[in-house]
Formats: sequence, C-alpha cells, structure tokens
Amino acid sequence: MHSYKDGKWAKQILAMRQSDGLWGNFHTLSRPVPGKNYTTEQAIRRLWFLGYNADDKVIQIVLDRMEQCLRGQRAIDNYSEKKHDWPLFEKLMLAAWLRIFQPQNPAALEIAFQWAEIVEKAFSAGNYNRDDDTSAFMTWKGRKPKSEFETGFGMFYHAALLAGVLPPKTESLFLEYYLAKPDGMFYIYDKPLNQPPKALQSREASRWLAAVEVLSRYGQGKEKLLFAADWLRANQSESGTWDFGEKARDDIYFPLSDRWDKSSRVIDSTYRVQKVLQALSPLDTP
Repeated sequence: MHSYKDGKWAKQILAMRQSDGLWGNFHTLSRPVPGKNYTTEQAIRRLWFLGYNADDKVIQIVLDRMEQCLRGQRAIDNYSEKKHDWPLFEKLMLAAWLRIFQPQNPAALEIAFQWAEIVEKAFSAGNYNRDDDTSAFMTWKGRKPKSEFETGFGMFYHAALLAGVLPPKTESLFLEYYLAKPDGMFYIYDKPLNQPPKALQSREASRWLAAVEVLSRYGQGKEKLLFAADWLRANQSESGTWDFGEKARDDIYFPLSDRWDKSSRVIDSTYRVQKVLQALSPLDTP
C-alpha cells in the first residue's frame, strides 16, 4: 500500500513537537484549529492515519510517557477538568490510545480488564441495563457515577480500549449496542452507525468510517460490520476506486497525500477503504 509517513503533513506535525517529544497538553479530540498547535492526542491520531505505529521512535516516546502515567510514575501534563474524576478519565484515555498502538501493553490491559468487568455486568441481562451498569460502577469505585463517561460506554475511548478483552457473548452485545446507539460514538460520529451515510462524498462518510475502523478491531467485527463492507463495495467506482470528495478534508483523516486534487483524493480514499475492507475480510479457511 501507499506510504504517507514521509509526506508534508507528517513532517509538519513532527516539526511541532516540544523538547520532551510531546505536543503539549494531551487531551483534545476535536478537529485541529488552523494556525494553532496540535495537542498530543491530535498529533498521534493524525500520525496513526498517516501510517505511524509503535515501531516509530516518535510514537514510542509518547507511548512510554503514557505508560509511565498509567503506572503513576510521571504526569502526562498539568491539565485537568474539575467536572470529571480526571485521574479516572485520564487513565481511560491513555489506556485506549496505548491499546491502539500496542494492543498487548500490560499497563493498558490492566485498565481494559477493569472496564471489561463493568461492561460484562452492564450487559448481563442480555442487553445494556443502566441500573446494572451503575451498580457495577459503585461496587468498583464506591460511589455513584458522576460523569457521562462513567456509564453508558458511548465514547471512542471505551470502544478503542475494550477490543479483545470481552467474553464472546458480551462482545456481541457490546458491538450491537454501539451500532444501534442513536448518538453514535462520542467524539467520532453522532448518528447511528448501523445506518450508513447517504453519500460517500461527504465529511460525514469519512467520520462514519472512522467509527467503523474502531469497531473493526473486535473479533466479531467481521460479522457485525458486514453491512459496512457491503456499503463500501456498493460505492466503489467502475475503475475499482473510491472518492470521499473535496469536503471530506478535515485535517484528521484527510488529506493523506501532499495535495488534495481529485487524483490525490482518489488515491487517499482508496487507500483508506482498502485498509478497512482488509480488516473486515473473512479469515482464509483451509
């Protein structure tokens, strides 16, 4: 597949690093503001889509710092929000990103299995039950949930964190829950994921695909996301390519190429769709 790691977008982001290898405060998953510095989270998300992984030194520096934070050895930054249990939210965020780049990271897995116990109890009745969720959280933390991220599992972070750690039955219910949620996956897409966008050529379709990409990491993703693979194939051009259109440029998922003319858009779009279809392809059988 095409490589974007040495393109101008990656070079631009890498040039903005601070002396410690980070980009300042960690948390912000909103769209980058033109002319302003990236947060560390925005930077590693963008680099991920440009092809960087845990083997790249620039990423490893960030992952090491995140793991140090999870282990209580060093702070990730000085930022916090009073309306949340910030240490808990911070661990959720950092563990989720560590598992994206390093699925078997021990520190992140420890956090993942803690949340997995809550998820299993929340879905023990055969579907999501908020009372069971709240009860499980209270048993874990000794208090009622006080922030939205503490119940409901509706965020990108929960979805990114829990791949590969849920029992099969719970994973199935968990994926169905995410796919049917009326408000989608918070931070990524705000509509039901089981209803593909009306048009491929849109920023909405790009964001929908981002949420699909997260869920494709689950073992049962191939089965649960068959409809998404079918929709992507149905929107393939006669020449075997895809084009998300000019409006899909958001400086997160697109552009990948140095330019954003039609030819580059088609290359970028096709690269991204093919990666998802590859992730959703059934395993070869003997």
